[in-house]
Amino acid sequence: MNFIFRRIVIALITVFLVSIFCFLAFSVIRGDPASFLAGINASQEQLSALREEMGLNRNVVTRYLEWLSGFLSGRTGVSFSFRGEAISSLVAQRLPVTVTLALLSLFFVLLISVPVSLLTVNREGSILDGIVNFFTAAGLSTPGFFMGLLFIFIFGFGLKLFIPGEYIDYSENLFGFIRCLCFPALAIALPNAAILVNFLRGSLFQELRSDYVITARSKGADGLYILRRHVLKNALLPAVTIFAMIIAEVFSGSIVIEQVFTIPGIGRLLIAAISSRDYPLIQSLMVYIAFIIVAANTLADIAIMIIDPRIREARDIR
Repeated sequence: MNFIFRRIVIALITVFLVSIFCFLAFSVIRGDPASFLAGINASQEQLSALREEMGLNRNVVTRYLEWLSGFLSGRTGVSFSFRGEAISSLVAQRLPVTVTLALLSLFFVLLISVPVSLLTVNREGSILDGIVNFFTAAGLSTPGFFMGLLFIFIFGFGLKLFIPGEYIDYSENLFGFIRCLCFPALAIALPNAAILVNFLRGSLFQELRSDYVITARSKGADGLYILRRHVLKNALLPAVTIFAMIIAEVFSGSIVIEQVFTIPGIGRLLIAAISSRDYPLIQSLMVYIAFIIVAANTLADIAIMIIDPRIREARDIR
């Protein structure tokens, strides 16, 4: 419990520091939302009046404390570029889309990586192993946005399996909504599945050469029993950490993929906010994304401690 409490405290401090750095970064960037909203023909007096109205003339510390107080109380302010709409309302509309896309991508990552790794673990040097190595190398070297463009060209325009640019809202048709996200989720999942396959296969190969596996085989234990009972559990421990990094990669990759497939999620909202210098909206979105990533890594650390009794014993000794 002490370890879990410390990890949660460290996670909260990390998100707090991210919010400070983001706020300071946006404060020193040249230009401000008032200049964007007023336009190039606005006079200096109009700019000064608009900055005063938006509170941009106050010092950085005061503005940050006001923003932090509002964020913690659920009042994240209004968006400058979306005609004064509440930021919390904008996030609430787009967050389910991004979260569903990310969860579907993670499901595809596990669906691809775990069976492929297990099927090839005892076939090192075979034709199947060579095919998996080829596609793993291709997946590792292909960025997500290029994978998305390939999917649109091959499966959209070529095979007509989906309509590029089509989007069905989850409030209208849940099945249609998930169907629209399948190919974008695959575009995010394939490069990340290649990472997990490469790491998990290496971990399995290393465990299969361990002394305890040799001893179990000498005693007549079945290879499948050894793999299921001993090897898989030990090989999955370091893969949990990699999977937490993949979660962060999936959420960051969805920002680009949402642009490629025109999906109205957090990613497109963030790009629109950056284009219009909507700093309050950017600040809130960055903190939301940072919280998700930090939470994933924290849960991974806690899961490793719970799964591996050696870590618990080491912490108990200390």
